[in-house]
Amino acid sequence: MSRIGKMPIPIPDGVTIKIDNDSISVKGPKGTLTRKCVGNIEIKKEENSLHLVTLDDERQTGAYHGLMRSLVNNMVIGVTEGFTKKLRIVGVGYRGEAKGNILLLNVGYSHPVEFPLPAGITATVSKDGVIDVEGIDKELVGDIAAKIRKVRKPDSYKGKGIRYVDEVVRIKPGKSASKG
Repeated sequence: MSRIGKMPIPIPDGVTIKIDNDSISVKGPKGTLTRKCVGNIEIKKEENSLHLVTLDDERQTGAYHGLMRSLVNNMVIGVTEGFTKKLRIVGVGYRGEAKGNILLLNVGYSHPVEFPLPAGITATVSKDGVIDVEGIDKELVGDIAAKIRKVRKPDSYKGKGIRYVDEVVRIKPGKSASKG
């Protein structure tokens, strides 16, 4: 049995949950998310909470129990508060600009890189080079942030590139540092 799966999911005001045979739909003030249920798990709705119950004692069902609880909890949090990932552009002359659903990145290539944002994801770039990727789907926000970072990963010698705000990049010593 999963310890995480046993915990109830609180349902805040303004959130409606619709449970079908093998899918769950969560609707809130920021939007609607739908997910297919995996494993042999039943979702029970009570007054202000959801409970996930396993229907057998198999090992894989126990693993899916905690997974499904976390996914449904992230759906509830996403439609009420939303999720944000912050990236920082580091480097002389490196900058970014958000134009509608396209993110323009000038990060040391001979041309600006146009990064199209999918539906449901917004990005803003501040003056000091911080990119805020926002959306209601936690999985999609993290995926898009990782793809933006992949445009120019942080260099291990100078530290230039796109990195997460809380990421620490260890700078390697260059060739001249080893002579002596």
